[in-house]
Amino acid sequence: MQKMLSYVRRAVDHYHMIDEGDRIAVGVSGGKDSLALLTALTRLRALYPKKFEVIAITLEMGYAEMDFGPVGALCDELGVEYIRIPTQIGPIIFDIRKEPNPCALCAKMRRGALHEAALQAGCKKVALGHHFDDVVETYMLSLFYEGRISCFQPVTFLDRSGITLIRPLLYTPEYFVRSFAARHALPIVHNPCPADGNTKRQEIKDLLKTLEQTMPGLRERIFGAMQRYPLEGWAPDRTRTRPPRRAK
Repeated sequence: MQKMLSYVRRAVDHYHMIDEGDRIAVGVSGGKDSLALLTALTRLRALYPKKFEVIAITLEMGYAEMDFGPVGALCDELGVEYIRIPTQIGPIIFDIRKEPNPCALCAKMRRGALHEAALQAGCKKVALGHHFDDVVETYMLSLFYEGRISCFQPVTFLDRSGITLIRPLLYTPEYFVRSFAARHALPIVHNPCPADGNTKRQEIKDLLKTLEQTMPGLRERIFGAMQRYPLEGWAPDRTRTRPPRRAK
């Protein structure tokens, strides 16, 4: 837990993600990333000098086989309010619209529903579970498929809704999130999405894995280059002394 908290606090402090009195909604999909983020932020609130609240919000995608009961039990254990929002996003995209490229529309619909739920719950900040590897992969997706040097920001203010998005896991490598979820027996909910594992993001993930066989540390160098470029909202972390060690 201590190592996870050090990763999260480093991001929170570097990009000034949390202010006194914040009520933060964590978007909990049931995957390892969002559950690890929820657990870490809940533990951090007891230690952090600025007082803040954490709640969890799950958008139910309309798949009957997804059981969020164990996630509710985790929230009870953590002392976190848990809000479940039923939707039919999955069936709308795959069964009704039969979208050939479903990910963009799905993300847009989920964002809208999550932001609305957060505002109704009195939250002006939403924490998302994007980790270190997500940052690098998003950057490469933009470069390879859109011809742009771009990535989401650590902190993003949405002026139309008044919500601020924060990404406290951005310094946490995916391998560490995976091991953290296993060590703490987090109740991961299987994602039955038909597009899962068959996306351009997975192609980039596989490509980076192949390249790192001959260029160890590639992701760390890409991440550092992003911070130094600089992209809007990003800045070099002067406290960093070495890149995170990756699983072999």
